[in-house]
Amino acid sequence: MQRYFAIFYFLIFSFGLSGQTGSFIDSFRVWDDVKVTIDRQQNIYIGKETIITFFALPNGNTTAQTMGKKMQPGDDWHFDIQHIRAQTEFIRQQLKRENFIVIYLENDYKSWPSWKQKHPDFRKLIPHLVDSLTELIKAKRKSIYLNGHSGGGSFIFGYLAGVEQIPAVIKRISFLDSDYGYDSSYYPKFRQWLKEVKGSSLNVFAYNDSLALYNGKPLVSATGGTWYRSFLLLKHLQSDFTFLQSKTDSLIIYKSRNSKVHFYFKSNLNRGIYHTQQVELNGFIHSVLCGTKYDSRGYHYYEARAYQELIQ
Repeated sequence: MQRYFAIFYFLIFSFGLSGQTGSFIDSFRVWDDVKVTIDRQQNIYIGKETIITFFALPNGNTTAQTMGKKMQPGDDWHFDIQHIRAQTEFIRQQLKRENFIVIYLENDYKSWPSWKQKHPDFRKLIPHLVDSLTELIKAKRKSIYLNGHSGGGSFIFGYLAGVEQIPAVIKRISFLDSDYGYDSSYYPKFRQWLKEVKGSSLNVFAYNDSLALYNGKPLVSATGGTWYRSFLLLKHLQSDFTFLQSKTDSLIIYKSRNSKVHFYFKSNLNRGIYHTQQVELNGFIHSVLCGTKYDSRGYHYYEARAYQELIQ
């Protein structure tokens, strides 16, 4: 399969679409129902540390919608709720000493939970996909970030279910309101990884969806949303790590003393739906930069878009 990827990636690497900011967008399909899109800098410096971020798409969204664009009259609103491409460009402006590559992962069902149901062998397929795509990126030093919004978290849990332990090459795992699938069976892998892998980092974003109403009815059950699941993961982590709590006007923040783990809980006083705002309001930026020396430099999580001028 790696050879199969390499042949097609050689073609698109040579003829990828050039972006306005010096990046290239390369895209191809695998397994007939998965679309892979690679956003890379025009110039990749092999000697630099290369961060490869796998971004698993949210339910119901295409890659183009997830990337985002300047809105025109009549455009679908989905193009204006994530802006991962513009947030990627902001991150690159901060991480001048690293190559920063984003690999978007989409499937034909527009749902990673549905895709996993169609593929009972997902525990084998997902890690193999991540490994094979990582091999395509030619760099001496690589770090993998696993990231995803909404149903994209199901892809991350599919990966975790398929490995005996989280590999050391994975340095950051981010759940952007996407850890619906968390249960205690995953915790031993998180604990071992956070304790043993240098530079490992976990961050979780959630809002109080247990209070959210859609057409006057609860959006999720009391235990079925990311609010409950995130606090469950935090409870498990608190048995092994010490956390400090802080608050802002709308956020409850937990950070481990060693700065490896961050939780951002959005309160919900009006029973609204804040599922996509957690991404739109610099959420992807913060999921990559929180806990680093670039944390909140030139931006603030859950405040005005810091990337507005970078939307293409």
